[in-house]
Amino acid sequence: MHRMIYPLNQRGFTLIELILVIIIIGILAGIATMKMTSTIDTAKYEATMAEMDGLARAIVGNPDTYTEGAQGDFGYIGDIGALPPDLDALVFNPGYATWKGPYLSGNFDNTDFRKDAWDMDFIYGGTYIRSVGSGSNIDKIIASVTGELLANTIHGFLLDGNNTPPGDAYVDSVVIDIIFPDGAGGVAHSSAAPGADGSFDFSGIPIGNHTLRVIYLPANDTVDYDLSIIPGNDAYVTLNFPADLW
Repeated sequence: MHRMIYPLNQRGFTLIELILVIIIIGILAGIATMKMTSTIDTAKYEATMAEMDGLARAIVGNPDTYTEGAQGDFGYIGDIGALPPDLDALVFNPGYATWKGPYLSGNFDNTDFRKDAWDMDFIYGGTYIRSVGSGSNIDKIIASVTGELLANTIHGFLLDGNNTPPGDAYVDSVVIDIIFPDGAGGVAHSSAAPGADGSFDFSGIPIGNHTLRVIYLPANDTVDYDLSIIPGNDAYVTLNFPADLW
């Protein structure tokens, strides 16, 4: 019969030591869980902000897109002349002839563009988009007021080819027309006659690239000018009719 001999210094953990080990493991697990949760929340926040940025660009366009020196993309408002009634209108045509969507870029299906990274529906308020999935509001402000998007002002001067204003004798011989989307899928026209000094104004104009048309009535001579209206900024323009009219 063999007898097992154990080293004198070999012993097991005491109950207190086991409890301390369990506490330490719990603390480390808690820290790891907090860090993981924080990482997940940060990723969801960043993904949600990216989604809201994309929705805002779909509504008002990308200000970093230029064509011939002017902003080339004004999104839904640039084509329609009104705010979308809901986020669906950025993807599905609500029945407007001037709609050129879908306005969202990248990969999206027919439902996920409406939801934040917590799978909660975005709240769309016209001038803002809000996510509530995190438990607190995350806002993307599109404009401080709707007027910045839909009711801008144009100030201009009309001169002839000799840089001369029409004067009192010719103010009735010229009409200036602006052409822009009417907010309901059609095209609107607004007309103004210049003052004797050539000044003219238009108000209530939505953002976008629009056409200014100058018509010299005696000869029915017409010249078109391109005009870019950006959010919340009055436009100032000087039009030189190519002919020496007066």
